[in-house]
Amino acid sequence: MIHVSHYYLDMSKISSTILNFTKVGKNNVSTFGTNSMKKDIQQLDDIKLLVDTFYDTIQKDELLGPIFNGVIQDRWSEHLAKMYTFWQTILLDEYTYQGRPFPPHAQLPIQQEHFDHWLELFYATVDNLFAGPIAEEAKSRGRKMATLFMVKLDNIRQSPFRPLL
Repeated sequence: MIHVSHYYLDMSKISSTILNFTKVGKNNVSTFGTNSMKKDIQQLDDIKLLVDTFYDTIQKDELLGPIFNGVIQDRWSEHLAKMYTFWQTILLDEYTYQGRPFPPHAQLPIQQEHFDHWLELFYATVDNLFAGPIAEEAKSRGRKMATLFMVKLDNIRQSPFRPLL
């Protein structure tokens, strides 16, 4: 089991789910304990669906919505375009992202509970839309980024020196 603040992920269930993955033709299709068939993340349109669905949920979320909406305001299309290239680079190995993801988050009023909730919503979005190794990688990368961001934020907040951002 992996502990993410007060949430626990049972890796044995995730591992057994990955073992049930079946490849069908050119499309990765997997069965995850139900009769529903979901495809894996394979192309930019899949990334756009993931990002659009996730951030639509974020915008309406009681905890995260006010933070994101307050910072992004009327620039959601710009933010989404940047997130498309970010996840396209991370998951599809198509190097389209140009930027540094940490600095824009450094001054936000966010704590561990925000990262935990972000992860919960991200995992749910991925699981509702996709199934397969790249979908699992998306969740793994999301968890790693949330952990790294929180560690960096803690270090900045505890340091007596001004951050070099």
